[in-house]
Amino acid sequence: MNARPLELFRCLTNGVYVVGVAHGEQRGAFTAAWITQVSFEPLLLVLSINPAHASFPLLTASGTFAVSVLGHGQLDLARQFGTQSARDVDKLAHQRWQAGLAAAPVLSDAIAYLECRVVTRHPAGDHELVVGQVVGGRLMGAEGRPLIYAETGNLDGSAVLYPASFEDSSRHRSAPNA
Repeated sequence: MNARPLELFRCLTNGVYVVGVAHGEQRGAFTAAWITQVSFEPLLLVLSINPAHASFPLLTASGTFAVSVLGHGQLDLARQFGTQSARDVDKLAHQRWQAGLAAAPVLSDAIAYLECRVVTRHPAGDHELVVGQVVGGRLMGAEGRPLIYAETGNLDGSAVLYPASFEDSSRHRSAPNA
């Protein structure tokens, strides 16, 4: 059976995270699912981010970010940080958070967090890959099970971004700016 790209990509196992960024007095955070470990020595992870996101300039200016790992049952947090733009609303206003590395917000209700310093960045289609060295972190809810991207349905609105088939992959649309 031939599957559509959307169906295939939804099978990839990704967690759901809230990435906190800060520069000067500005703070921001956004939902991300495209984060993965890429090295043991040194400990590196890669984050994929749309450069049009309101948080992107804060991340690049500070060179640091914090990854809050959301737990199963925290879909509302994923929605809070993933469906609104920081240009329109202060997403941290009604959330419990603490300042992490270089003041990057860490959600107090996350099951864990990692703090990262940017090592390098690479363009990748409509996104940019940010490689971060993990320099700290903590388990905050050791009993928690991570929220998985497939459990979010079409929360991020990405269903319209996938081509209908692999042959129809020349179509380009941009994701909403979070």
